[in-house]
Amino acid sequence: MKTQGWRLFHPSTWSFFKEGRCTEDYSLFDFLHGYFYGRWTYLYIALGTGEHPLAPKLARLYRLYSSIFPQRRSGNGSAEYKTKQNIADSYHGKVVPLESATQLVTVHESVTIKNLEQVIPYSRARDIILKNPEHIIALDCPCRSARANPCLPLDVCLIVGEPFAAFVAGHHPQRSRWITSAEAVEILRAEDERGHAHHAFFKDAMLGRFYAICNCCACCCGAIHAHHNGTPMLASSGFISTVDEDLCIGCGDCSDFCQFFALTLSDGHAAIDKELCMGCGVCVSHCPQEALALERVAAKGEPLEIARLLQVFEESLPH
Repeated sequence: MKTQGWRLFHPSTWSFFKEGRCTEDYSLFDFLHGYFYGRWTYLYIALGTGEHPLAPKLARLYRLYSSIFPQRRSGNGSAEYKTKQNIADSYHGKVVPLESATQLVTVHESVTIKNLEQVIPYSRARDIILKNPEHIIALDCPCRSARANPCLPLDVCLIVGEPFAAFVAGHHPQRSRWITSAEAVEILRAEDERGHAHHAFFKDAMLGRFYAICNCCACCCGAIHAHHNGTPMLASSGFISTVDEDLCIGCGDCSDFCQFFALTLSDGHAAIDKELCMGCGVCVSHCPQEALALERVAAKGEPLEIARLLQVFEESLPH
């Protein structure tokens, strides 16, 4: 009976809790939030995307809460008010082209790189701390699972490193499976071929750091829906797509695959809306004429390229 009592909480829950205790500014509330998010992920996401029957009622409660505890003065001391915290500051994704996504699942050493404000332009959840990065779980996508007619396959969300991988495996054994780095790369490549964009996700309640790569489509992804509706949950890759009009034949294949609706046809050529383009690179890999390419744009932020970040970090260490 004593053993069963201790099993009330899965061992991975204790690992998650202990990691939280070692994390700066990680509160008990953050842990409870993270536990709920990780333990009941599908309910959490279904509520967040509005697909659950209770979602409208909870939205009304949230609006009531916001009206009672609405605002705090802005940091510059002006009379202007703003909400306590934009949801995007606590839960957000960084768009990563296929090569950058591949780097994140092929790290074979522990990594600690904090305060990546130039790469992850949010006030919270912007660290990359990888422990046992070779521990990777393929999870049924909660966003796709919440939809009536989801894109397939479902098992395309990648949970990377500890304590996250073990927590997900322990609490969602029917919806997850352990995979190797090579299998993770194959999932990324297959999703890229389907035209889905790769996002590295960060969340304050998930120890304030990177924990997953999602492969997202505009029809199912809650983050893309929020992004299109004005909640900036996604940060640009740091690139935009460009068109070589000498090679482009105006076939329209690229616009068919663009998850951010940044591509149209104009005067017989592909035209890119630079404001809408997030630099995911999906259009580049789906142009049969090789007329598209990603171009680095400083105004779009720094890319999340773990290999380069590690090199910069190592060069900064005293010798």
